[in-house]
Amino acid sequence: MTATAPHFGPARAQAPATPAPRRPFAVAALLAVLAGLVFGLLLTGAGPASAHAALTGSDPQDGAVVATAPEEVTLTFSEQVALGKDSVRVLDPDGKRADTGAEPRDLQNDSAVRYGVALRTGLADGTYTVAWQAVSADSHPVSGAFTFSIGAPSQTAAALPDQEAGGGLVGTLYGIARYAAYAGFILLAGGSAFVLACWQRGAGARPLQRLVVRGWMTLTVATLAMLLLRSPYTGSGKLADAFDLDGLKAVLDTKPGAALVSRLLLLGASALFIAVLFGTYPRREDRREQKDLTFGLAIGGTVIAAGIAGTWALAEHASAGLQPGIAMPVDVLHLLAVAAWLGGLVALLVALHRTPDLDAAAVRRFSAMAFGSVVVLVATGIYQSWRQVGTWSALTGTGYGQLLIAKVVLVAVMVAIAFTSRRWTARLGTGGSGSAGGRAAEAGAPPGTSGASGASGASGASGAADVSGQDAGPERAAQLARQQAAVATAEKKRLRDADPDRSGLRRSVLAEVGVAVVLLAVTTVLTSTEPARTEEEASRASTAASDPATAGPVTMKAPFDTGGEKGSGTVRLEITPARSGANELHLWIDGADGKPMDVPEVKVSLTLKSQDIGPLPAAPVRLAEGHWTAADVRIPMAGDWKIAVTVRTSDIDQTTVDKTMKIG
Repeated sequence: MTATAPHFGPARAQAPATPAPRRPFAVAALLAVLAGLVFGLLLTGAGPASAHAALTGSDPQDGAVVATAPEEVTLTFSEQVALGKDSVRVLDPDGKRADTGAEPRDLQNDSAVRYGVALRTGLADGTYTVAWQAVSADSHPVSGAFTFSIGAPSQTAAALPDQEAGGGLVGTLYGIARYAAYAGFILLAGGSAFVLACWQRGAGARPLQRLVVRGWMTLTVATLAMLLLRSPYTGSGKLADAFDLDGLKAVLDTKPGAALVSRLLLLGASALFIAVLFGTYPRREDRREQKDLTFGLAIGGTVIAAGIAGTWALAEHASAGLQPGIAMPVDVLHLLAVAAWLGGLVALLVALHRTPDLDAAAVRRFSAMAFGSVVVLVATGIYQSWRQVGTWSALTGTGYGQLLIAKVVLVAVMVAIAFTSRRWTARLGTGGSGSAGGRAAEAGAPPGTSGASGASGASGASGAADVSGQDAGPERAAQLARQQAAVATAEKKRLRDADPDRSGLRRSVLAEVGVAVVLLAVTTVLTSTEPARTEEEASRASTAASDPATAGPVTMKAPFDTGGEKGSGTVRLEITPARSGANELHLWIDGADGKPMDVPEVKVSLTLKSQDIGPLPAAPVRLAEGHWTAADVRIPMAGDWKIAVTVRTSDIDQTTVDKTMKIG
């Protein structure tokens, strides 16, 4: 059964099949409408944020022509990044290194993430190429390049990498390992949850045991592969570097490396959990002891599963950008809900195909668990979508947004198939005429056998015992016992496959699992794709930097009055060239008579509320009467900046005037 069929009636022998009630459909439709409204409101009122790092500015800017060679090149990023010694390379027109080869200098402050690379002295005129590669705070490698010219543009022989960071064969293998890790976690956590919460007798079923153990093995192998591939994935891109001990040591010092090691330690604890779940637990006959052990396994399993899910949340998208303190626990809940729903669905499919004694009560319990999982999945998914997308234009106009739409469509398809599954589950729950268990009960045989076959089986067993005791030795008796077991198993399988309700449920669940496989692939790609917010912001910053029409001085003029003697006048301010990067600021103060006026102190600050940047102080110095200037005013990115000017005309009289101006 699936998430959309939480309600079943008690089993009744020989009761006619009843149509599935329609109330859950109305509830699901209402939830869908409410989710759409909330999602729309969040997208409408969202403010910018970031997850993948993006280059938001540089000095010199991309395509700029400077008169003299700068002492260094600076790069400004949208979020914290990790840079190594060769992460930023400056190449001259002949393709030779123009930087000194030293590690990038950390120039960041509270409002901007900026790094500088020192250049050699005596650089010739021509076009220079800046190639950079970094690891963003959400663990994904990012790279790019730009050019600037000294004196005049020229031809360049600089050769850039032919693939992006995280691409090539290593990137493909890393992506496969990521998919396998998600799949393994879903089977491990979801299969265990199915056994503990839905069908405790399934702890003794070999097919379910194999499913959970294979999930554990898949997750373990995938985690080890990611740990080895991490260094070439974020660096050279060469598969041979996967076994470089120095690279592995460097990975262990990073946040993603620590998360992978933590996952391996938690997998060690989960191995003990599996041993108890499928070893000690099925052999407990005392109901009180079994109940206590069930509670202990549920608590321990939940803690381990949440810890493993946390290794993704602590090192990927949730750990960077907007509201990480909220996003990380939400991401953990999202992963646990996915595992409970999809992993439980696979466990249900295995039980339907491989175990003859799965009862309707277990299916009904899974239905309730899956429905709750979907509710959590929708709630956390809405928050994550708002956080990573932010606007309708980003939802439809970026690769991340389009993948998110595809994911939502696949979830909707799974929910639609669930309504078909619900009909078959309702028939099982009411003991429909097709139930093998119902027919066996009517015949007085145990579930999974017919009355006739049960009687003949018993007679055959008795006869075999007589024969084995009188005419055959122990070997012959063992052979006959194996034959009888094979016949009994074949009879159970025949009855199971002949049950139309069970077969119908099996087909619909199989369809859901097929869609789930595609859904997991889309989700894996989504987690390694640059979030829509960052892509859109980087595009805006690039457009502003490359479009000369957007450059030019911005000015403001505002009256002020401090309330004291000679405390009124007019402030005029000009910022040139009003782009991200270095700018020059000029400020004039005129008195009430229109003449230049000196004041004891004047201060300027810049704030970009949409990015929660600032206030960035600018310290103008007096140039002439009533005229102040500030050189090298660094503006990290384009946007609508609030410029605040504070004027003090005496020891106690001061006022602040401000204006919002578009820069970049």
